[in-house]
Amino acid sequence: MCDAYTPAGEPIPTNKRHAAAKIFSHPDVVAEEPWYGIEQEYTLLQRDVKWPIGWPLGGYPGPQGPYYCSIGADKSFGRDVVDSHYKSCLYAGINISGINGEVMPGQWEFQVGPAVGISAGDELWVARYILERITEIAGVVLSFDPKPIQGDWNGAGAHTNYSTKSMRHDGGYEVIKKAIEKLGLRHKEHIAAYGEGNERRLTGRHETADINTFLWGVANRGASIRVGRDTETQGKGYFEDRRPASNMDPYVVTSMIAETTILWKP
Repeated sequence: MCDAYTPAGEPIPTNKRHAAAKIFSHPDVVAEEPWYGIEQEYTLLQRDVKWPIGWPLGGYPGPQGPYYCSIGADKSFGRDVVDSHYKSCLYAGINISGINGEVMPGQWEFQVGPAVGISAGDELWVARYILERITEIAGVVLSFDPKPIQGDWNGAGAHTNYSTKSMRHDGGYEVIKKAIEKLGLRHKEHIAAYGEGNERRLTGRHETADINTFLWGVANRGASIRVGRDTETQGKGYFEDRRPASNMDPYVVTSMIAETTILWKP
């Protein structure tokens, strides 16, 4: 993997790694050792009709409910792709830490992390590349669209779990609450950088908070930021930013979270 520059030495417009590396090399950020775990959701589509695999042509499967983390040929579609991807990532040295079938049939998720700083973006981009190569072999189409099917179906996100050294140590919950407060003050800026088409996904339904509303809570899947029950109980740990869309650039999202929570002074 490499990042690209113009002949004049300027990073090309799609090289988001360059700016992210500056933030992650800042002494204050380095000292806090930011950890990330990214949950990458995606949808597998039938090649010729762009309709999710396992769905009847021109029709819909039964309503959501039995598909999440499911097994069985009538509920789980595409596991051969998913397992091949997992093994390939392990072989490539990517810190892949899990997979699961998602709420919408034909939709899956893999997790990368915990990864420190810029490596979270590096690893997620390579994992995406490997996944698209495998879908190519399998003859299915990979979609990172945040809302591939309109209606009463879950969208696809890239929930980003985050902690700093201060958050992981005793008294960390107070640090987490201050960080979440700062994220709330920059909600609009973060949403603008968190992926295209996210307004179709962040509706306040289907386990999302409305795109114009910032709220956080413990064990709340309908929040912008979710704090785990264990973190509240132990008084330290991590939190999850549930706003990023599945098509987000991990360099942009991870560095922006670090910048806002560590460097930005309101």
